[in-house]
Amino acid sequence: MTQKPSRVAHHREPERWGSKIGIILAVAGSAIGLGNFLRFPVQAAQNGGGAFMIPYFVALLLLGIPLALVEWTIGRFGGAHGHNTAAGAFGSMWRWRGAKYLGLLGVFGPWVIFLYYIYVESWTLAYGYFSITGLLNDAHDQAGLVAFLRSFQGLLPSGVFRDIGAAYFFFLVTFGVNLLVLAGGIRRGIELVSKIFLPLLFLFAVILVIRVFWLGAPHEMHPEWNVIEGLGYLWNPNFSVLGNSRVWLAAAGQILFTLSVGIGAIVTYASYLKRDEDVTLSSLTAVGMNEFAEVILGGCLIIPAAFAFFGPHQMTEIAKGGAFNLGFVTMPLVFGSLPLGNLFGCLWFLLLFLAGITSSISLAQPVIAFFQNVFGFKRNKAVGIFGILSFLLAQPAIWWLGYGVVDEMDFWAGTVCLVIFALLEVILFGWVFGMEHGWRQIHHAAQIKLHSVFKTVIRYVTPAYLLFVLGFWLYDNAKTTILMAGLDPANRPYVMGTRWMLIGLFLILALSMRWALKHRKPHEA
Repeated sequence: MTQKPSRVAHHREPERWGSKIGIILAVAGSAIGLGNFLRFPVQAAQNGGGAFMIPYFVALLLLGIPLALVEWTIGRFGGAHGHNTAAGAFGSMWRWRGAKYLGLLGVFGPWVIFLYYIYVESWTLAYGYFSITGLLNDAHDQAGLVAFLRSFQGLLPSGVFRDIGAAYFFFLVTFGVNLLVLAGGIRRGIELVSKIFLPLLFLFAVILVIRVFWLGAPHEMHPEWNVIEGLGYLWNPNFSVLGNSRVWLAAAGQILFTLSVGIGAIVTYASYLKRDEDVTLSSLTAVGMNEFAEVILGGCLIIPAAFAFFGPHQMTEIAKGGAFNLGFVTMPLVFGSLPLGNLFGCLWFLLLFLAGITSSISLAQPVIAFFQNVFGFKRNKAVGIFGILSFLLAQPAIWWLGYGVVDEMDFWAGTVCLVIFALLEVILFGWVFGMEHGWRQIHHAAQIKLHSVFKTVIRYVTPAYLLFVLGFWLYDNAKTTILMAGLDPANRPYVMGTRWMLIGLFLILALSMRWALKHRKPHEA
């Protein structure tokens, strides 16, 4: 008896990357984001300077590289079975019915991050415009630039901007650019943009690093305030902090964040590889590119420049102010005092924008692939539905920014969900799928052979490390976070509303996948 074909056209030719350099640049672009140039220097400065790099590189070896290898391998394996999301890949590796729903975290997490990340990304485009037109020059000091930023965000109605209109305009432009890239598909959209934007990003970063090192000692009264001493501020180790578990947790979190592991984006990207493409060399190359961008370029920009202009004491306070304060307040002050400062300020924010967009499109692709795999939508329809839903769901992050909504979304999707999903995939790979089977998959068509110690790391050390990170959070922060202890009472309804929105989104994804698989019989998600 001939089997009736499915109504969903899953026999269509699958999308593929056009070249090996294309996939490497796309995955590197996914990892190289705002965190490389904003978050990393602050984390290092706040957690012992050079001593922070010890737990940082330990986490890179025990978390980052193993998870990158696992995600590339899971993705390629899932793609060989017709699945372009973590949900489908989990189902192909584990025949338990619930496996797909565990893998759904690899769709839910990046979607939620996209909803607020793209708004922050739009600020960088706006500030690039404000820099080149000289509008930022009207804010002459730190207080003025803080007021400028808050006014732009709609949090200070008496400032430069009367309302949130300017911010919303740049959000719409940024949102449209993302959808345009995504509509182009894997090869003519994501890969093409990555091939153009990543080299530009590195070019802008190198130009800015050279300009920062030309600063020398800008204050005659304080020759000790110079770029070299600024590097010392960032890299001189304070070994006493190594006994503090929070420093180790901060390093682990930075590695997960910067490499985009534990999100689901790499699994989706790797699913578009051909069966005989090398995942070992490609994953290590992408990791290496990210670390160069973060440690070398990111570490040579913000902190050294700010130190040379403001000195060690004010630099300490600036670092405590966080990444946004450094990126949108301190750096415009630095560049504004230099010849051609408007141009260099524009390059700085365009650098951040390029880093942001290569990351945001990687966050969107798992959701688009979900719509394609589960419902059989063609790409344009999947991108359109994703665009409409994401536009609506992004509104709370824009309008309720001052009520803690973005922080709440970032905490659950960008921290908790990230660690849980990373733990699930490494346990699936090392224990359910089987380490021996997984090891053969890692080395299938590989040009280099990994040391067998990585087998032990992937199976035992990486999950233990992640369990420690998760367990420490549960012990130290879970109760106060869940009960919203210390939260401004005025923010509680907005934070609670955000939680219900996130719960509802996950349930809708799960129920829609269940319905589609039951009634449409397409490829599994």
